[in-house]
Amino acid sequence: VQLVESGGGLVQPGGSLRLSCAASGFTFSIHSMSWYRQAPGKERELVASINSGGSSTNYADSVKGRFTISRDNAKNTVYLQMNSLELEDTAVYYCRKSGTSLWGQGTQVTVSS
Repeated sequence: VQLVESGGGLVQPGGSLRLSCAASGFTFSIHSMSWYRQAPGKERELVASINSGGSSTNYADSVKGRFTISRDNAKNTVYLQMNSLELEDTAVYYCRKSGTSLWGQGTQVTVSS
């Protein structure tokens, strides 16, 4: 049972990245999924969540209109499309099987000029 994130990297302000989180070992399609992030010296915060079927999403105010969470249940993968990235988006991004202790290892996103 695991979650594996990928897609992080270094990007300039205003740029875009797409994070992926591949799930295995559980029935992905019946679980809500979430993306969190943790910046240096700050607490981990919820960025976005999506229900099992993908029909309902929620976002932190700080990313609304810039980030999009989606999922492909056939591929057991949840995505986070991040556009118009800002310096303040720099953090380690984690996916989580919502409401459980199952987390991925994280992927670093650095926004810098």
